[in-house]
Amino acid sequence: MIRVAVVDDQALVRAGFRMICEAEDDLTVVGEAADGGDAVELVERARPDVVLMDIRMPGVDGVEACAHLSAAHPEVRVLMLTTFDLDDYVVGALKAGASGFLLKDTPPEQLVEAIRVVARGDALLAPSITRRLIETFVQAGLGKRQLVPDHLVLDVDEDALDDVAHVLEVDGERDDLGPAPAVLLVERLAADL
Repeated sequence: MIRVAVVDDQALVRAGFRMICEAEDDLTVVGEAADGGDAVELVERARPDVVLMDIRMPGVDGVEACAHLSAAHPEVRVLMLTTFDLDDYVVGALKAGASGFLLKDTPPEQLVEAIRVVARGDALLAPSITRRLIETFVQAGLGKRQLVPDHLVLDVDEDALDDVAHVLEVDGERDDLGPAPAVLLVERLAADL
Protein backbone atom coordinates (compact mmCIF):
# COMPACT_ATOMS: atom_id res chain seq x y z
CA MET A 1 0.00 0.00 0.00
CA ILE A 2 1.38 3.41 -1.00
CA ARG A 3 0.83 6.03 1.68
CA VAL A 4 0.04 9.46 0.21
CA ALA A 5 -0.11 12.92 1.80
CA VAL A 6 -1.95 15.70 -0.03
CA VAL A 7 -0.74 19.30 0.34
CA ASP A 8 -2.64 22.15 -1.31
CA ASP A 9 -4.02 25.44 -0.04
CA GLN A 10 -7.40 24.78 -1.71
CA ALA A 11 -9.66 22.38 0.18
CA LEU A 12 -11.58 21.42 -2.94
CA VAL A 13 -8.37 20.40 -4.72
CA ARG A 14 -7.25 18.33 -1.70
CA ALA A 15 -10.65 16.59 -1.65
CA GLY A 16 -10.38 15.81 -5.35
CA PHE A 17 -6.89 14.32 -5.00
CA ARG A 18 -8.08 12.30 -2.00
CA MET A 19 -11.00 10.86 -3.98
CA ILE A 20 -8.73 9.94 -6.89
CA CYS A 21 -6.23 8.21 -4.60
CA GLU A 22 -8.73 6.39 -2.45
CA ALA A 23 -10.45 4.93 -5.53
CA GLU A 24 -7.29 2.84 -6.02
CA ASP A 25 -6.67 -0.41 -4.12
CA ASP A 26 -2.96 0.28 -3.64
CA LEU A 27 -3.16 3.94 -2.48
CA THR A 28 -4.26 5.41 0.83
CA VAL A 29 -4.29 9.05 1.90
CA VAL A 30 -2.69 9.38 5.33
CA GLY A 31 -3.28 13.09 5.75
CA GLU A 32 -3.74 16.55 4.27
CA ALA A 33 -2.13 19.93 4.79
CA ALA A 34 -2.94 23.43 3.54
CA ASP A 35 0.63 24.80 3.32
CA GLY A 36 4.25 23.74 3.28
CA GLY A 37 4.80 24.29 7.00
CA ASP A 38 1.92 21.98 7.85
CA ALA A 39 3.23 19.51 5.26
CA VAL A 40 6.50 19.13 7.15
CA GLU A 41 4.60 18.39 10.37
CA LEU A 42 2.30 15.98 8.51
CA VAL A 43 5.24 14.01 7.12
CA GLU A 44 6.77 13.76 10.60
CA ARG A 45 3.51 12.43 11.99
CA ALA A 46 2.02 10.30 9.18
CA ARG A 47 5.17 9.03 7.39
CA PRO A 48 3.80 8.97 3.81
CA ASP A 49 5.66 7.38 0.92
CA VAL A 50 4.61 10.12 -1.50
CA VAL A 51 3.59 13.74 -0.95
CA LEU A 52 1.41 15.43 -3.57
CA MET A 53 2.52 19.04 -3.15
CA ASP A 54 1.15 22.23 -4.67
CA ILE A 55 4.01 24.51 -5.66
CA ARG A 56 2.36 27.86 -4.85
CA MET A 57 0.83 28.22 -1.41
CA PRO A 58 0.69 31.02 1.15
CA GLY A 59 3.22 30.81 3.96
CA VAL A 60 5.75 28.10 3.21
CA ASP A 61 5.51 27.30 -0.50
CA GLY A 62 5.90 23.88 -2.08
CA VAL A 63 9.51 24.34 -3.19
CA GLU A 64 10.69 25.34 0.29
CA ALA A 65 8.75 22.50 1.91
CA CYS A 66 10.13 20.05 -0.67
CA ALA A 67 13.70 21.13 0.07
CA HIS A 68 13.12 20.61 3.80
CA LEU A 69 11.50 17.20 3.27
CA SER A 70 14.25 16.08 0.87
CA ALA A 71 16.90 16.92 3.46
CA ALA A 72 15.08 15.56 6.52
CA HIS A 73 13.27 12.60 4.91
CA PRO A 74 15.02 11.54 1.70
CA GLU A 75 12.92 8.37 1.61
CA VAL A 76 9.75 10.43 1.06
CA ARG A 77 9.06 11.20 -2.58
CA VAL A 78 7.56 14.58 -3.48
CA LEU A 79 5.39 14.91 -6.57
CA MET A 80 4.90 18.61 -7.31
CA LEU A 81 1.61 19.74 -8.84
CA THR A 82 0.74 23.13 -10.26
CA THR A 83 -1.48 24.99 -12.66
CA PHE A 84 1.52 27.08 -13.71
CA ASP A 85 3.58 25.58 -16.54
CA LEU A 86 6.65 27.73 -15.87
CA ASP A 87 10.24 26.54 -16.24
CA ASP A 88 11.39 28.42 -13.13
CA TYR A 89 8.96 26.38 -11.02
CA VAL A 90 10.13 23.13 -12.58
CA VAL A 91 13.82 23.90 -12.04
CA GLY A 92 13.19 25.12 -8.50
CA ALA A 93 11.23 22.00 -7.62
CA LEU A 94 13.83 19.66 -9.09
CA LYS A 95 16.67 21.47 -7.31
CA ALA A 96 14.68 21.14 -4.09
CA GLY A 97 14.56 17.37 -4.56
CA ALA A 98 11.16 16.73 -6.13
CA SER A 99 10.79 13.31 -7.73
CA GLY A 100 8.22 14.52 -10.20
CA PHE A 101 6.38 17.50 -11.59
CA LEU A 102 2.88 17.44 -13.08
CA LEU A 103 0.31 19.98 -14.11
CA LYS A 104 -3.03 19.93 -12.32
CA ASP A 105 -4.84 19.29 -15.60
CA THR A 106 -3.24 15.82 -15.70
CA PRO A 107 -5.92 13.13 -16.13
CA PRO A 108 -6.65 11.13 -12.93
CA GLU A 109 -5.27 7.86 -14.32
CA GLN A 110 -1.95 9.57 -15.13
CA LEU A 111 -1.78 11.12 -11.66
CA VAL A 112 -2.29 7.69 -10.10
CA GLU A 113 0.42 6.18 -12.30
CA ALA A 114 2.75 9.08 -11.46
CA ILE A 115 2.28 8.37 -7.75
CA ARG A 116 3.24 4.74 -8.35
CA VAL A 117 6.26 5.75 -10.45
CA VAL A 118 7.73 8.10 -7.84
CA ALA A 119 6.89 5.65 -5.03
CA ARG A 120 9.15 3.11 -6.81
CA GLY A 121 11.95 5.66 -6.67
CA ASP A 122 11.77 6.77 -10.29
CA ALA A 123 11.32 10.32 -11.54
CA LEU A 124 8.60 11.72 -13.72
CA LEU A 125 7.87 14.99 -15.52
CA ALA A 126 4.83 16.12 -17.46
CA PRO A 127 5.45 15.45 -21.18
CA SER A 128 5.34 19.15 -22.11
CA ILE A 129 7.97 19.89 -19.46
CA THR A 130 10.17 17.01 -20.59
CA ARG A 131 10.07 18.30 -24.17
CA ARG A 132 11.07 21.82 -23.11
CA LEU A 133 13.90 20.57 -20.89
CA ILE A 134 15.29 18.50 -23.77
CA GLU A 135 15.08 21.49 -26.12
CA THR A 136 16.85 23.68 -23.56
CA PHE A 137 19.54 21.03 -23.05
CA VAL A 138 20.18 20.73 -26.77
CA GLN A 139 20.08 24.48 -27.49
CA ALA A 140 22.47 25.25 -24.65
CA GLY A 141 24.99 22.80 -26.09
CA LEU A 142 25.03 20.87 -22.83
CA GLY A 143 25.26 17.65 -24.82
CA LYS A 144 28.67 18.76 -26.17
CA ARG A 145 30.50 18.64 -22.88
CA GLN A 146 33.58 16.52 -22.74
CA LEU A 147 32.69 13.11 -21.38
CA VAL A 148 36.28 12.20 -20.49
CA PRO A 149 38.42 14.55 -18.40
CA ASP A 150 41.52 15.91 -20.16
CA HIS A 151 43.93 14.05 -17.87
CA LEU A 152 42.43 10.72 -19.01
CA VAL A 153 42.53 11.42 -22.75
CA LEU A 154 45.27 9.43 -24.44
CA ASP A 155 46.97 10.30 -27.71
CA VAL A 156 46.56 7.01 -29.55
CA ASP A 157 47.58 6.31 -33.14
CA GLU A 158 44.43 6.56 -35.28
CA ASP A 159 45.69 3.74 -37.55
CA ALA A 160 45.73 1.45 -34.52
CA LEU A 161 42.13 2.39 -33.74
CA ASP A 162 41.16 1.72 -37.35
CA ASP A 163 42.78 -1.71 -37.03
CA VAL A 164 40.71 -2.38 -33.88
CA ALA A 165 37.57 -1.39 -35.74
CA HIS A 166 38.55 -3.70 -38.64
CA VAL A 167 39.16 -6.63 -36.30
CA LEU A 168 35.78 -6.03 -34.69
CA GLU A 169 34.13 -5.87 -38.12
CA VAL A 170 35.48 -9.27 -39.16
CA ASP A 171 33.96 -10.73 -36.00
CA GLY A 172 36.95 -12.62 -34.68
CA GLU A 173 38.17 -14.07 -37.99
CA ARG A 174 41.81 -13.67 -39.01
CA ASP A 175 42.52 -10.89 -41.46
CA ASP A 176 45.48 -9.00 -42.94
CA LEU A 177 46.91 -8.38 -39.46
CA GLY A 178 48.21 -11.91 -39.18
CA PRO A 179 47.54 -14.92 -36.96
CA ALA A 180 47.05 -13.09 -33.66
CA PRO A 181 45.45 -9.71 -34.38
CA ALA A 182 44.41 -9.04 -30.79
CA VAL A 183 47.97 -9.46 -29.51
CA LEU A 184 49.38 -7.25 -32.26
CA LEU A 185 46.78 -4.54 -31.63
CA VAL A 186 47.41 -4.50 -27.89
CA GLU A 187 51.15 -4.26 -28.48
CA ARG A 188 50.65 -1.44 -31.00
CA LEU A 189 48.30 0.48 -28.70
CA ALA A 190 50.61 0.00 -25.73
CA ALA A 191 53.52 1.38 -27.76
CA ASP A 192 51.46 4.54 -28.42
CA LEU A 193 50.92 5.11 -24.70
